[in-house]
Amino acid sequence: MKKILICFAAGCLGALVNSLVVWQAGELGLARWAGVAMAPALSARWLYPRIVWGGLWGLLFVLPFLKSRVLLKGTLISLVPTAVLLFFLYPFKMHKGMLGMNLGMWTPVLVLVYGWVWGVTTAATIRFSR
Repeated sequence: MKKILICFAAGCLGALVNSLVVWQAGELGLARWAGVAMAPALSARWLYPRIVWGGLWGLLFVLPFLKSRVLLKGTLISLVPTAVLLFFLYPFKMHKGMLGMNLGMWTPVLVLVYGWVWGVTTAATIRFSR
């Protein structure tokens, strides 16, 4: 039970860091510079579901593989929610095209980087919580 709680909380923290990076990239114009229309406003309505989903995705870290390779585990697990976003949510729920291409050509790259931030933050939090 303790491991599940740690993984959920770490996923929430990873999602908070990820969200702040996404928001800051939008504020600084980095996403616009890359030609991607992704500059969300920092609000509770935008942030809360992201944190909850980050915690739920964090439960993937319960899986027993790569226990000593924190960075690699975080990187690999981050590909799961990233794939769901790029191949399911963007095209079918948000109507932004496959891979979010309606937002800009570099959207998949930014989403991969943002997902990596979540995965590594979550993995490091779990590692240092022991």
